[in-house]
Amino acid sequence: MDDLRKAASGPTLDPDDWTAVRRQAHVMLDDMLDYVEHIRERPVWQPIPDEVRARFRAALPRAPSELADVYREFAQYVLPYTTGNVHPGFMGWVHGGGNVVGMLAEMLAGGLNANLGGRDHVPIEVERQIVEWARQMFAFPQTASGVFVTGTSMANFLAVIIARTTALGAGVRQEGLAAAHERLVAYTSRSAHGCVRQAMELSGLGGQALRVIETDAQHRMSVPALQAAIAADREAGLTPFLVIGTAGSVDVGAIDDLATLARICRDGKLWFHIDGAFGALGVLARDLAPRLAGIEQADSIAFDFHKWGQVPYDAGFLIVRDGTKHRAAFASPAAYLRRETRGLAAGSPWPCDFGPDLSRGFRALKTWFTLKVFGTERLGAVISRTCALARYLERRVRGEPSLELLAPAQLNIVCFRYRSDDADAVNARIIADLHESGIAAPSATTVDGRLAIRACIVNHRTQPGDLDALVDAALEFGAHPRRAPALAAQ
Repeated sequence: MDDLRKAASGPTLDPDDWTAVRRQAHVMLDDMLDYVEHIRERPVWQPIPDEVRARFRAALPRAPSELADVYREFAQYVLPYTTGNVHPGFMGWVHGGGNVVGMLAEMLAGGLNANLGGRDHVPIEVERQIVEWARQMFAFPQTASGVFVTGTSMANFLAVIIARTTALGAGVRQEGLAAAHERLVAYTSRSAHGCVRQAMELSGLGGQALRVIETDAQHRMSVPALQAAIAADREAGLTPFLVIGTAGSVDVGAIDDLATLARICRDGKLWFHIDGAFGALGVLARDLAPRLAGIEQADSIAFDFHKWGQVPYDAGFLIVRDGTKHRAAFASPAAYLRRETRGLAAGSPWPCDFGPDLSRGFRALKTWFTLKVFGTERLGAVISRTCALARYLERRVRGEPSLELLAPAQLNIVCFRYRSDDADAVNARIIADLHESGIAAPSATTVDGRLAIRACIVNHRTQPGDLDALVDAALEFGAHPRRAPALAAQ
């Protein structure tokens, strides 16, 4: 017994010198606060040198290293070469800028190391609090449920699974689609995100079961085309079961006519899901909320707190009107997940009953901190200001004869390009030149078959001067290829 006790005793991974670790931790925290405070003094993005990339091809470390040494590697080789979405000049993909409060909350969550799959502990109550707040945001009934996920791509996938299970019955979970007597079809617009098709593929229904509906002049799903497609599928003996509307399309920020889509789904007994990756949180902005009329009638909404909500990555969310239907799609009793009325195994239902993940991080804490510290009125004002910035950029583009606006700024996205005989190639080069200059980081998209410089303003730090820098640099690179202006603090 003594030998077993001796063999079972040994060191932990806790520090031998807590004072030294505490000192190093303060250095790391101060450095990250400095990084965010002085972010404008850095390039938005810069290319990764070959020698830096090569460092991350090193062999598996066998021996320990000092924390300070590893941190120096981070500071020298990781910190300068990130995506750049903390920077106010990042205007590419729909990435939020994060916030310092959320960063600190992430540190607290890391210290707790809580698994939010289930069991009875307060971190799950924090997530339930966010579910309740989301319910209030979207005026959903008390029956609503919700769950944190990585992002809207996963949330859209879960929504398809819930709609599929509701349409075919819980038996589909055991018997599979092969036993179903109905061929389900779903509908979304041409402007929908590519993850919608992927969700159909992963659900087993297949991409061919998704009808892509044409859009109108405002890039919204065409209601007459949707109604005609539903009628044609029913006539062909198929079963329409799902319409996926878009609140803030990824290309130009279009919002479908949600109220009309809700009525069509209600009359036809179809599940109405909304991909509101960033646009759904427009309900927090007084000037934008009326444009989202009908969102409160959805059966489910997918959105990201890490976009317009400015919560650090990742913090995706799915809210479902009927929690019973939500749970029916995922709850999976097992002996090792036995629920009790007392002790740590109490507190059912658990978050793992509303999605496929049993191991789940404490995403709710940084969201809880962000909502409590800033409040929804201030967050809503930030959302409104990003749209005002887009209108400012739109005016700048209209005022430059060398630039062409490709779509009106509906929310916070402006699509434009430099006029040229070989416009697609020239504008693709301009985008790359902008990235490599470190001045601004827009992305590319295609609007009506034409390649566009797409400026998506999500970051709460962005100011008019950052947009002026984007326009001025685009004009310079259009007129003088590969002649990048010197980087300066904006």
